Amino acid sequence: MKKNDRVQFIQDCLDKEYPTTPIPLTHGNMFELLVSVLLSAQCTDERVNQVTPSLFSLANNPKKMSQLSKDDIYKIIKPCGLGPQKSKAILNLSKILVKDYQSSVPESFEALESLPGVGHKTASVVMSQGFGHPAFPVDTHIHRLAQRWGLTNGRSVTQTEKDLKKLFPIDSWNKLHLQIIFYGRQYCTARGCDGTKCYICKTCYPKRRNPKKTKKS
Repeated sequence: MKKNDRVQFIQDCLDKEYPTTPIPLTHGNMFELLVSVLLSAQCTDERVNQVTPSLFSLANNPKKMSQLSKDDIYKIIKPCGLGPQKSKAILNLSKILVKDYQSSVPESFEALESLPGVGHKTASVVMSQGFGHPAFPVDTHIHRLAQRWGLTNGRSVTQTEKDLKKLFPIDSWNKLHLQIIFYGRQYCTARGCDGTKCYICKTCYPKRRNPKKTKKS
């Protein structure tokens, strides 16, 4: 199957399997989404959704969060991992939002990526899932599947993002990145599929016999 055919096949399969793409992280406003995405680094969305209700019951906006101590935040978010770094980042970015952005989450990649603890992936999630701007956040699932499906060489998550943006139309990015994540969690898991077992892998590469070695992000 040629690459263009694979791209169309993958798009069709994902549209059929996941016609709707609910945002995995539970949130009530843009600030809650930003904090939730930050917490999701090296942590499951399920765990984040278990932790954030307690955090947001104390502080669901930058002003209230900036008035908490780092220890107050850490005690709640500790189960998400990387607690010291994340609690410090949440506190400091809250102070910046109050001081420089009138307690609002900025609507630009540049401003978001200047905040403590907010890298390109986190900013991309907020821009796409929160503000609706076209973006293609690449997590471990997307990085793995894009390699298994022959859509990128997997040299880095940055390269994977660039390759996927070239292959798929811009108006599909926001939905597609979630579709790939859902498929990666359900069917093409890190251990459950080695590039030869799930439906998309088998259809795209019917002659593949050996496991597809994927480069880590």
